[in-house]
Amino acid sequence: MSENDRIVFGGVDTHRDTHVAAAVDATGRVLGTSPFDADAAGYEQLGTWLGSWGRVARVGIEGTGSYGAGLSRHLLSIGVEVAEVNRPNRQLRRRWGKTDTVDAEAAARAVLSGQATGTPKTGDGPVEGIRMLVVARRSAVKARTQAINQLHALVVTAPDQVKHQLGELSPKTRVKVCAAYRPGTAQTTIRYAKQALRSLARRYQTLTAEIQQLDTEIHQLCARANPALLAASGIGPETAATLLVTAGDNPHRLTSEASFAALCGASPVQASSGRTVRHRLNRGGDRQANNALWRIAMVRLRADPRTIEYAQRRQTEGKTRKEIIRCLKRYIARHVYQLLTNPHPTPSGAHLRCLRQNTHITLAQAATALHANPTSLSQLERGQYHNHHLATRYQTWLTTPPNPICKT
Repeated sequence: MSENDRIVFGGVDTHRDTHVAAAVDATGRVLGTSPFDADAAGYEQLGTWLGSWGRVARVGIEGTGSYGAGLSRHLLSIGVEVAEVNRPNRQLRRRWGKTDTVDAEAAARAVLSGQATGTPKTGDGPVEGIRMLVVARRSAVKARTQAINQLHALVVTAPDQVKHQLGELSPKTRVKVCAAYRPGTAQTTIRYAKQALRSLARRYQTLTAEIQQLDTEIHQLCARANPALLAASGIGPETAATLLVTAGDNPHRLTSEASFAALCGASPVQASSGRTVRHRLNRGGDRQANNALWRIAMVRLRADPRTIEYAQRRQTEGKTRKEIIRCLKRYIARHVYQLLTNPHPTPSGAHLRCLRQNTHITLAQAATALHANPTSLSQLERGQYHNHHLATRYQTWLTTPPNPICKT
């Protein structure tokens, strides 16, 4: 068999500075191994090196979400199929030892055997931007919480003059008062207490402004990436961002709604043995996505009539609240998967506003006819609020003749 006809499978063990690649043929024979720099030039050399052994069928990369992200994007851009490879088996590693070359060969054989089938995220669209902003927001929220907790702790131990002034204030007012302190120059405990409180209060205000700016940008990116998901019942910008990041820019890599539920830790896991047939709670998967499903379930249990009716019906069947929530999370995962892979069209706010203005209908008249809040309709038209059900009803009412308010 000539080199042009040979089918090659690759494996890469990724690190910060260098990547070690291995090439094997269809029988599992190692054709060669080589290290490459973890930069654009190294990615190009690695792709050329793999192609020199024959026709590359697939490349398994360990760590496509960290050190292997750049290499994964490069190989996908040149038409090479990439698979995510899990960490090597610890028992085998303990028995046979570990080197970068051994890990690269194991990755190649995992692809050859079909053990590694996961498709990595492409990381080349708006969802990747959402992921980065979410990381920044999460750290800002953590730092803001730390700042306000430290401020409250300092108030407890502050001199009586400062403590008496701040003790009965609400947290919001306390931050405002502390941020306006002018400590002066006296070398006293009161001066240092005021200086520390002012620093923490201003840090809190700065972080609040930063979080608000990040929230705005995340909201805009979510509306751009998947407006149907953002408009679904019980899904806000933060929850939508979490679910979009879990699915990635290529949600079709998830082969079924069952696989997405398992990824979110919302699928039942077999725990049967002998005559016992049962399922247990799935404690794996993406816990951030699992929390997002839980928040959606909580919102719908309070505000969605269909969910409330379902919960009442299952409660009469003897289900506990925890069991009902677990069932809801599984149903929500199915709905979210459909919105991620095949989103339905949602009327845009600007289009709805033009329709209303062309028919000379006021917001108050539309709100009365739709039994909706005028503020919600206004925010819907301006893109600040997303609700697929309300937007569809609004468009249907505006376009279905005869409109009782329409002047035409």
